[in-house]
Amino acid sequence: MHVLNLGILAHVDAGKTSLTERLLHTAGVIDEVGSVDDGSTTTDTLALERRRGITIKSAVVSFPLDDITVNLLDTPGHPDFVAEVERVLGVLDGAVLVLSAVEGVQARTRVLMRILRRLSLPTLIFVNKIDRRGAREAELLREMAARLTPSLAPMGTTEGLGTPQARFVPGVQPAALDALTEHDDGLLAAYLDGTLTEDRLRDALVTQTRQALVHPVHFGSAATGAGVDALLTGVRELLPPAGGDPEGPVSGTVFKVERGPTGEKIAYARLFSGTLRARDRVPFGAGDTTEGRVTGVSVFDRGTDTRADAVEAGRIARLWGLTDVRVGDAIGEPAREYGHFFAPPTLETVVVPGDGVDPGRLHLALAQLAEQDPLIGLRHDERRRETSVSLYGEVQKEVVQATLAEEYGLDVTFRGTTPLCVERLAGSGAAAEFIKQDGNPFIATVGLRVDPAPPGSGTDFRLEVELGAMPYAFFKAVEDTVRATLGQGPHGWQVTDCAVTMTHCGYWPRQSHAHQRFDKSMSSTGADFRGLTPLVLMDALRRAGTVVHEPVHRFRIEAPADTLGALLPVLGGLGAVPRSTGTRGALGVLDGTVPAARVRELEQRLPGLTRGEGELETRFGHYAPVRHGPVPHRPRTDHNPLNRREYLLNVVRRVGG
Repeated sequence: MHVLNLGILAHVDAGKTSLTERLLHTAGVIDEVGSVDDGSTTTDTLALERRRGITIKSAVVSFPLDDITVNLLDTPGHPDFVAEVERVLGVLDGAVLVLSAVEGVQARTRVLMRILRRLSLPTLIFVNKIDRRGAREAELLREMAARLTPSLAPMGTTEGLGTPQARFVPGVQPAALDALTEHDDGLLAAYLDGTLTEDRLRDALVTQTRQALVHPVHFGSAATGAGVDALLTGVRELLPPAGGDPEGPVSGTVFKVERGPTGEKIAYARLFSGTLRARDRVPFGAGDTTEGRVTGVSVFDRGTDTRADAVEAGRIARLWGLTDVRVGDAIGEPAREYGHFFAPPTLETVVVPGDGVDPGRLHLALAQLAEQDPLIGLRHDERRRETSVSLYGEVQKEVVQATLAEEYGLDVTFRGTTPLCVERLAGSGAAAEFIKQDGNPFIATVGLRVDPAPPGSGTDFRLEVELGAMPYAFFKAVEDTVRATLGQGPHGWQVTDCAVTMTHCGYWPRQSHAHQRFDKSMSSTGADFRGLTPLVLMDALRRAGTVVHEPVHRFRIEAPADTLGALLPVLGGLGAVPRSTGTRGALGVLDGTVPAARVRELEQRLPGLTRGEGELETRFGHYAPVRHGPVPHRPRTDHNPLNRREYLLNVVRRVGG
């Protein structure tokens, strides 16, 4: 039996989870279609999901489709939970992008379509809610072609649009032929000379859909079931089944991690190659790998997961026993790089424990939440007994708060959300400290130079000294400490986009007094290099100078053209910079940039400024120097190498050093 790993993606309230329910019902997996409003859906299993009526965590269900087993992955639609969507995209064979026939193309729809096209992931489009008043077909297809992609292949037409009796009539439309001939000259020639057959057209549709060159469009209603059979036919015939050699080397990717009832860690993994059996030992990890024994396996079948002895290439499984596994880890041999398709979080807030909440329990609970979401970072300040979390938005903050209360019994609040800044070098700088010179208490010599690097390049560590000049472990200690220290620059923010070069090194080899054991006071250790490196690096950064950059989002506003005059002054007050304006019919279109810290205020004010008709699309753009107000500082969580005396009092433990 073939396997197809299928993702369902959409903007909020497009009917994605309702479509999942209808697909499961049509396939005979469930007897009754669940309701989002009633909290009875199959994939929204969290109490919080049922209460709020939104998907927060991705879920996997399975159903048979003739000779294919479809693993269906329902993903969140709210932009605050893009991390859940991101991790799923890398394990899919195909996707269904859901739109509403009433609301049409939303900002979130455009973001998702951009990512799907960038990944060349075969995608069908399902236009839902054709039974609702205000549903559109021809007008919506034009809107989709203009705002999503012109490579659309309508697979039928609607009848009774906007009524409870609305239905979908399958049949490839002329617009589909136009899209297909854009990529196939032979198909165009056959059409022009009258030799085009239905089989030839169908073959071209299958080929180009699987190459993500065209996107078949189905209309229907998840509420009534209209068009769902045709969509399932499209899924079966047009999307590619999972590949992979079951006899090959084991290779897979972990896309989700959760905790079981007794606290055990369970990894959701897609296997691209090989066969993984219970009790197998397997390497896993990103970069430095570790090894673990798989103690249990379950695979998905007919709406649930069942215990199995093994999982083969192409399938998705739940794995027990890999205690240190993290989302994004490769299992066995890395098959593909697990990349980030969405921007990282750009906001941060401090978690404030309520009365009687133990800080240790809170930190543990937050750590467990963070391991399930790799794009949500934790930052713990031991001295202040504070933990900060990085976030995408306010809804996500509310979900974290509710999850801590319901699953861990911890009552918390939050301080105000602030932008998550970075520091970049203003120039180059160098510093060095030598063994037993100028108050250096460490038996180590370290010299470092820092130089700016292009935006987005991250951090590069280089050597200008010979690799054999001292033991490799000492070089590794310096590099690891450099990367850790760059997490907090002179202003407390992460220093990025720089090259750090080691210019000087030196050590004292292992020594001892005559006829006596090893004397630590006469010999260099890794601790010496780990202790000295922050002082040298911070001195080099101070000499180079750093500039704090805040996250800036690109925005696009579509609103009635006559409201742009009132909108522009407000944008200026928010620090936004309009780049271009235009019109699309009666709508005005405005593009520009706005500081991430002001996006929420813009969202709140836009309806009042545009008679409720304005539509805002934002996405992370870049980091830009802070131009207005005081330079933001972030409290340090380390021993502060900027203050040499304080640092040495806390770090040096060598008596008489």
